[in-house]
Amino acid sequence: MMKDKEERGHGRRGWLRWVLLAVVVTIGIVLVQQFGEYVNLDFLKRQEARLNELKSDYPLAVAAVALIIYVTVTGLSLPGALVLSLLYGWYFKFWAGLLIVSFASTTGATLAFLMSRYFFRESIERKFGSRLESFQRHLSREGAYFLFSLRLIPAVPFFVINLVMGLTRIRVWTYWWVSQLGMLPATMVIIYTAAGVPSLDSLARRGSSGLLSPQLVSGLILLAAFPWLVRTLKARFDRNKAERSVDSGAPSDSQED
Repeated sequence: MMKDKEERGHGRRGWLRWVLLAVVVTIGIVLVQQFGEYVNLDFLKRQEARLNELKSDYPLAVAAVALIIYVTVTGLSLPGALVLSLLYGWYFKFWAGLLIVSFASTTGATLAFLMSRYFFRESIERKFGSRLESFQRHLSREGAYFLFSLRLIPAVPFFVINLVMGLTRIRVWTYWWVSQLGMLPATMVIIYTAAGVPSLDSLARRGSSGLLSPQLVSGLILLAAFPWLVRTLKARFDRNKAERSVDSGAPSDSQED
């Protein structure tokens, strides 16, 4: 009896999957028929040209709007910061993109930090209570270096860092400048990689071979190697720090634990 029910349940789930697949395919076909004329290289090239003209005619206004959008996304802990970073790197290129993303990401992170500290303390404590205890313990032992490590190696999602750090005793100014420095290396790698993506006009003229520019290839290699490189350097720094603590007679972190 139970076996028959299980078989009927499996059959019903299989049937629902096929219905869902049919619905998705149907929606895809309708969208292609309705908007297919817009999803072509010539249309996208025209939009790219308009965007570049806008940036050329109103550079400060375009940069300000881009900054506000990025601050809003990160300040409200919305998804999409990485996509925006890549988009800004492609659109503004390296130096302008780095300036906008670096300061916007830190400003947004600090805004989320302040909202956590002054408006959402109880709900965040309920959700991230265990992490708060861990952060407090590491901050008391390592100080700002702990936050710098979290920013440098994103083992914890940045929005969690922003929210939980708002409930710690760290000062706002310390949080801002440490976050600015800690996120800068990864931001540089991301913007450098995105800036290597060719324009659509160049891609149309050179074909698919024009996609893999030397800058893009080197950026992708840096992007892949960056986490390993940072972890290696941090491990070496921590080891040297522990050795100096032992030589000076001060208790190391492992001895305190």
